[in-house]
Amino acid sequence: MTSEQLFSQIRSKRSFLCVGLDTDVNKIPRHLLSQDDPVFAFNRAIVDATAPYAVCYKPNMAFYEESGAKGWESFRRTVGYIRERYPDMLIIADAKRGDIGNTSKMYARA
Repeated sequence: MTSEQLFSQIRSKRSFLCVGLDTDVNKIPRHLLSQDDPVFAFNRAIVDATAPYAVCYKPNMAFYEESGAKGWESFRRTVGYIRERYPDMLIIADAKRGDIGNTSKMYARA
């Protein structure tokens, strides 16, 4: 995505909203836990609910890495869904470590 494309999204939506996809498995609503991939199901619901207002999505990589291969698959499906359904949406990988309370705890356990 070019800066002009991003600015176009900001102007048309009249928004600067960047939605963090910091999907903590322990906080997913119960009704989604029966899905094959609850993280993806939750992310998809968040993306669909916020797409009219958001100009980008920012998945926090630590949450996906914590679940190993299954987490990487949830990440891949989430990014693929956003790209397919909302092709003009910017996606930013949040790859910081230990910057917020819950990711600090993740890496303290390692």
